[in-house]
Amino acid sequence: MTFLESLLWPLTLPYGAIVHLRARAYRTGFLRQRRLDGIVISVGNLTTGGTGKTPMVLWIAQRLLAEGKSTGILTRGYRGEGNAGNSTSDEVRLLQARLGEPVAFGVGADRFARGGELARRGVEWFILDDGFQHLQLARDVDVVLIDAINPFGGGHLLPAGRLREPQSALSRADVVVITRSDHAPAVEAAIRRGSDAPIFYARPHLESIRAFRGEYPGTEDTQVHSRKLFAFSGIGNPAGLRTDLREWGFQIAGFKIFPDHHRYTLEDVRAIESEARAVGADAVICTEKDIFNLSGVHWGGIDLYYCRISLHVAYEGEFWRTVLAVADSRSRRSK
Repeated sequence: MTFLESLLWPLTLPYGAIVHLRARAYRTGFLRQRRLDGIVISVGNLTTGGTGKTPMVLWIAQRLLAEGKSTGILTRGYRGEGNAGNSTSDEVRLLQARLGEPVAFGVGADRFARGGELARRGVEWFILDDGFQHLQLARDVDVVLIDAINPFGGGHLLPAGRLREPQSALSRADVVVITRSDHAPAVEAAIRRGSDAPIFYARPHLESIRAFRGEYPGTEDTQVHSRKLFAFSGIGNPAGLRTDLREWGFQIAGFKIFPDHHRYTLEDVRAIESEARAVGADAVICTEKDIFNLSGVHWGGIDLYYCRISLHVAYEGEFWRTVLAVADSRSRRSK
C-alpha cells in the first residue's frame, strides 16, 4: 500500500458499508428493481477504469443484430444526457459509428426510463452498459469483465483502490470474462473464492490501423509498423494500451497519458506533437475513442493514426450460448 493509499484507506470503511447495505437491500427486496419489457444483458466490472466494456458491448450488439434481434444500448453516457443524437459521450459516439442505425440508444442516468422509451419503439433486447452496479434496473444476465493485468485494482475499495465493490460481489455474476489474457490461473482462483460462474477469456483484436485526417473513419494504412510512433491516450486503462501496442509489434518511442474521456485542446495537440518530435517519432497513435475527443481540433504537421479494435472471445460459440441460456432461464422465471 502506498502512502497515499494508506491515508485514504479509512475512507473505504464508510464507502464499503454503504455499498454492502445497498446491495443487500436489493438482494432482500427492501429496494425493488424495475424490469423492462424485454431481455437485459448487463456488461460491467468490479473496478474503475477500462476492462474492455465498450468492445464487449459492441461484440454483443453485433451478435444480436446478426440474429435479427431488435437491439438497444442503455448507457449513462459520460458527459451526455438526452438522446444519443446530442450526447457528447465518446463511447456512445464510437458505438454509434460502428453499429449504425440498426441499434437504438438510450442515453441518460435513468436507464429504466430510457429503456421504456426504446421498448415503445419495438426494442426487445437491451445491453446495459457499465451495469453491474446499476442495481435499480433488473437484468437477465450479468456479464462481468476482469482485466488480467490489474484484476482487482490493488485489492482496495475506493478511494484507496479501484474496487467499486468487494470481490465478494462476484457472487452476483452470471458469466465472468477475463480480458487481455488467454490463461490466468491465479485470477481464476481469486474469482472462484466468490463465484462459481463460468469463466471465459477475451483479448483485444487489432482490426486495422487508420490514418486520421479530420474525417472519420479515415483510411487504412498497412505500413505503420515500420514507423517510429509516439502514443497518447485518454482512456480508463492506459497500461492496457501500452501492453497491446507492444504485443501488436509497434515501435513506441514515448507515451503521454491524459485523464479518461479527456477532450483534447489545441494546446494538448501541440504538446503531443512537441513530445513526439523530441523522442524522434515521425507519427503519433491513439485509440478510436480518443479520435472522438479530438473533434474540431486541428492536427498539425505530424501524421495521426488510431487503432480500430474489436474483441476476440475464446470459445465464442460456447460463451454466447451460455449468455443466451442464462437470459432465457431468468426471463422465464420473472414472468
